Amino acid sequence: MTTDASEAWKQWHEHRTETVAAPYGPLALTGTYWLEDCPGGRLPDIAGSWTVEGDAVVLTAADGDGLTVDGQPFAGAVRLTADRGPAGVARVAYGERRLVVLVREGVWGVRDFDPASAARRAFRGIEATPYDPRWSVPGRFTQYGEDRTVRVENADGRARGLGLGGELAFRLDGRELTLQVTVQGDGSLWAVFGDATSGNGSYRFRFLRPAAPDADGRTTVDLNRALLPPCAFADHFICPFPPPGNTLELAVEAGERHLL
Repeated sequence: MTTDASEAWKQWHEHRTETVAAPYGPLALTGTYWLEDCPGGRLPDIAGSWTVEGDAVVLTAADGDGLTVDGQPFAGAVRLTADRGPAGVARVAYGERRLVVLVREGVWGVRDFDPASAARRAFRGIEATPYDPRWSVPGRFTQYGEDRTVRVENADGRARGLGLGGELAFRLDGRELTLQVTVQGDGSLWAVFGDATSGNGSYRFRFLRPAAPDADGRTTVDLNRALLPPCAFADHFICPFPPPGNTLELAVEAGERHLL
């Protein structure tokens, strides 16, 4: 069983590395621009005018701006809602770059993904600790009576709301531990956590994505699959820091640790 789990981890790590290094993966992000901070709707080194009108962004461009929308050369004005898919299928492109419209707590922005980014060219892999079965333990999820939102600092220095749907309890090294988690749309869980290695042997915080619990709340807490957050790959992501109670006292010497 351990051999199978170890092999599955290797495949997961290889796939993860490929995903990060993809043309429009997190290493390709070269800028996140909040439109409220961009006078006249002008973004640095990006053609067109980008302005907020109600519940959308209006992009205005001329023939010579070199923008495309839905794969076609674009001139005129178009209303854009937030892109929901991966960056590679964003509606607006500027040459090989993809311009992703996003909104956070009512604030609209544009992300610039460039396959030729310096970070993508310099990428050599992710330092990750090989699989160790001691870091994979049973967990039990208990849903809150109602969803909660806590304000936490984000990597860009702003505080934002982080939705929390319940608590994940597990036992590790003789300790009873808990993490506050978000419930994703597919039922899986997402935790932002720190531990005794954070900033001293590992990145300053990490993500964990346990599978959807069964009807009794049972799932697996596999810290071998602790993830670097997107802001470890590009400074322009706005990852949330761990909420109160999500910094574990023990050293989680497992999972992804740093970029190579």
